[in-house]
Amino acid sequence: MRVFIIAFCCYLGACSSLPPAIEDAPANDISYRQAMQNIAQYKNAPVRWGGVIIDVENEQHYSLIQVLLYPLNRYGRPKIDQPNQGRFLIKSPDFLDPAVYKKESELTVAGTLIGDEARNVGNKTLRLPILAAKAIHLWPKYEPVYYGYGYPDYGYSSFGYYPYFGYYPYYWGGRYRPYPW
Repeated sequence: MRVFIIAFCCYLGACSSLPPAIEDAPANDISYRQAMQNIAQYKNAPVRWGGVIIDVENEQHYSLIQVLLYPLNRYGRPKIDQPNQGRFLIKSPDFLDPAVYKKESELTVAGTLIGDEARNVGNKTLRLPILAAKAIHLWPKYEPVYYGYGYPDYGYSSFGYYPYFGYYPYYWGGRYRPYPW
């Protein structure tokens, strides 16, 4: 019984690995479109946005991360399979190492909207909103796992995603086969 209680406590402790600011969306979650329409109205408003890192710049007293914005799923992870919604900047008083915050890494940030800044993207000048970061979460890179049968495990089950209702390999004719025929 004691082992069960210890295992259960460890299980509950492992369930929440995200910072609370990232895990919970603000009560009045402001969309990117709302912020871009009237940045002054939403100044100092809490937001939770995420996306893919484009660039990291370290200045003397702060760091800036330029991010390509994507909508978030229910866990706060960017849904990079959907169209991007624009760009924004994250301002952090901490040194953010470009070796850790690599280009094309996914992240989610919780912070406050502090204004906007003009940035050149190619030959075009864009106004990008700036967030003062309270919490930044880098998501691990997801790579499918192959079990040797040619079908990758995309996380749908512990045995992998197989188009034949999860019964793989097939037991037929007294032995296991990779195909149902």
